[in-house]
Amino acid sequence: MIEVKHLVKRYGSHAAVNDLTFTVESGKIVGFLGPNGAGKSTTMNMITGYTAPTEGTILVNGVDVQDDPEKAKENIGYLPEIPPLYPDLRVREYLQFVAELKRLSREERSRQVHYIMGKTGTLDVSERLIRNLSKGYKQRVGLAAAMVGNPDILILDEPTVGLDPKQIIEMRDLIRELSKKHTILLSSHIMQEISAVCDEIIIINEGQMIAEDTPENLVKQMVEKNGIHLVAKGEREEIKNALRTISGIKNVKYDDQNEEGTVGMTLYAMQGSDIREAVFYALAKADLPIYEIHPLAASLEDAFLALTGNGSRQYGGRKARQKKRAEAESGSNDGAEPVQKEEQ
Repeated sequence: MIEVKHLVKRYGSHAAVNDLTFTVESGKIVGFLGPNGAGKSTTMNMITGYTAPTEGTILVNGVDVQDDPEKAKENIGYLPEIPPLYPDLRVREYLQFVAELKRLSREERSRQVHYIMGKTGTLDVSERLIRNLSKGYKQRVGLAAAMVGNPDILILDEPTVGLDPKQIIEMRDLIRELSKKHTILLSSHIMQEISAVCDEIIIINEGQMIAEDTPENLVKQMVEKNGIHLVAKGEREEIKNALRTISGIKNVKYDDQNEEGTVGMTLYAMQGSDIREAVFYALAKADLPIYEIHPLAASLEDAFLALTGNGSRQYGGRKARQKKRAEAESGSNDGAEPVQKEEQ
């Protein structure tokens, strides 16, 4: 179990991590997401004891990482985004060396290293120099090193980087199997991977918590993707004027390219609003024929982009999101001129 409480990491005046609090329950696979520079790797480095926090507390199985780092690290296996490998060692030699560092007995070293190489698919390259391995195999060796010592917690930063599609599927299966005996905190930019293996998801942006829920709930509760995609014939200004008469529209994003004489756009609706009929009549009244209209199919990637992309500050915290939902439900934005954020 990992408990992070009010974690802060500053570099000068810049807060890479700012008052971050979350818990990873035992036996769970938790996805740790955020755009580049969000503070994911910094947070993982603090949990594993590689970097000291400026403020806050980190408990690993009840052990404070700062007060007793050696005991806390006994419970952690860490795979950084770039595995810290020794290129002049053979794979088996390197894993034996890691096992020695983790104070395994000589007999246990050989037995566990052989077992882990079998699990990670590195037995066939066990006598090859690490420098001669492909990026995918180097990633596997890094994961094997994290598993040495059978730690309770595995922290994996981009574990499938460099793997081919078949190897990615095998890695997902391995992570699921490892979760039977390990708690796993997993960082990845691949949404399919997160959806496929994670029980819960934590999303951070600019060092702060944005969302914490199951993948299914994040998609269901994603207000931004309650809307439609539309292609209509006419000029953009004419279409804009027609849409301004519809109170349920929250945001409009126009397509980059369309058939000549048409305008394509995505209309995001306020929570609970069905704007399809209103859009149809508004454009028909303005003599703007609709060529295409269909509802949006929300996905985890949509939720991630809505929470961390354009407008991330608007949805930059649980209280802010609750306020927006309350406004939508109360109809406080109703009226002839809706507040629309247009994305070019």
